[in-house]
Amino acid sequence: MQTVRIEAFVLGRPATEVYETVVDFTRYPELVETVREVVAEPTAEDGSVITHWAVNFRNGVLRWSELDTFDRPNLVSNFTQTTGDFDVFEGSWTVRQEGGDAFVVFHAEFDFGVPTLASIIDPVAIRVLTESMQDILLGLFDNAVKFTYPERAVDTR
Repeated sequence: MQTVRIEAFVLGRPATEVYETVVDFTRYPELVETVREVVAEPTAEDGSVITHWAVNFRNGVLRWSELDTFDRPNLVSNFTQTTGDFDVFEGSWTVRQEGGDAFVVFHAEFDFGVPTLASIIDPVAIRVLTESMQDILLGLFDNAVKFTYPERAVDTR
């Protein structure tokens, strides 16, 4: 299982505003080239949403659907792949107020389920996911984003 964790401050913004902006996943394709498409189904009674994703990866396209749940009072959104190219893909977006700034954490764990190719595929997936999530935050909040540390991708093998 691989882990990607990104932490960033969004300077001068309230956490609730940052959270609502971050969980507007259908905007992601306009922010980064690697995200080709995000289509959201109608919101369920419990507030959850199924989203369908298409993301450029190497010489192809990764596709998956995920269940997105929203805990708005705590500013947490969890996602779990329901179908798609990963064996496992799950994680969360968490936002909290830190003084006058919002602190954002993106955390994802994934496994393609192909151990023989993991040494080739996993580093590329870590890089693509890390760069895409960083670019999304920069696209959403411009120069107000300050990442907390340069090493944001973690290999947990």
